[in-house]
Formats: sequence, structure tokens, C-alpha cells
Amino acid sequence: MEAADQTVLCQLLAVDLSDYCYRVCSRCERVLPGDNNNGVFSSSSLCKFCKSNEPKLLYRILMSVVTDTSVKTVICFDRAATVLFGCSADEFFHFTKLNPKAASMVNQVFDGEMLRMTLTRPKNLNAQHMRVTSVVPLRSGFQPAIVTLRQLCCTKSVSLGHCSTTNHSF
Repeated sequence: MEAADQTVLCQLLAVDLSDYCYRVCSRCERVLPGDNNNGVFSSSSLCKFCKSNEPKLLYRILMSVVTDTSVKTVICFDRAATVLFGCSADEFFHFTKLNPKAASMVNQVFDGEMLRMTLTRPKNLNAQHMRVTSVVPLRSGFQPAIVTLRQLCCTKSVSLGHCSTTNHSF
């Protein structure tokens, strides 16, 4: 492990889902231009490098965590975020479109979750936050957010006569 890496035991305080994903080419994984404006991605999805027009979403999530010595804001990209969310960013994006209150419930789902994180200093000198390169939930009964959210959304929707937890058109 590099000297810049550190493994910490921490408690998750908050997850910022205001801008939690970005578009990449599904073939070469280069970042595609465009903004996420209220859940609608603009601009062309044509990759300028490999000419593919099949985009996908990857996670980019800011999290506040507390260690025994400090409170930190860290950034969690796709591989580590998938451990916590239990699904791809595309799947989570579509799930929250079908269940609009699900995104606001993520902080309740993760409230106080104990984690072991490996944090790395960013290679880009302009970046502000340590990067989460590895995350391990410490609670034996941990369930990824999507599992809990599906249960909560389905339970609340069943009383209304429907359950929209899956979309087979992904």
C-alpha cells in the first residue's frame, strides 16, 4: 500500500445524491459530455473516440464519514459505491425514477453504518476529496441499499395495490 493510502474504520453520516452519477461510453468507458439536469442527460451519446452510441452511468458519490479523530468528506466512485448500493448506477437511476422517494431514503438506510474504507489521495491535484478505493461493511446483517429500498418501496406501495421495484426494460 502506498504511503498516501489509509485504511480507516468509520461511520457513515450522510450521502449526497444530488449529482451521484455521470455518463460514460459503455464500450471504452470514456466520459461523455453532457449534464444531468433533473435526471435528464443532455447532449449526444455518441463517443468521439470509439463511435459507440451506447452510454452507461457510473457512480460518483460524495459521503460524509466520521472516524475516531475527524469528520471527512470522501468521494466514492463506481466500484466501491456498487458494494454499498448493490446495483449499477444505471439500475439505481431507473429505480429512483420509478420510486421518486427512494433517493431521499438512502440516508435513512445508511444511517450510522460502520465501514472499513481504504482512502487514497487523488492523483489530480485539483481534486478536493480523498477517494474511497475499497469499502467493507462491518455489520453482519448489512444489506445493500437497493435491497432495503426495494423492500421499503414495495411495502409502502403494496398498500396502494402496486409494487414498482423492477423495470424489465433496463
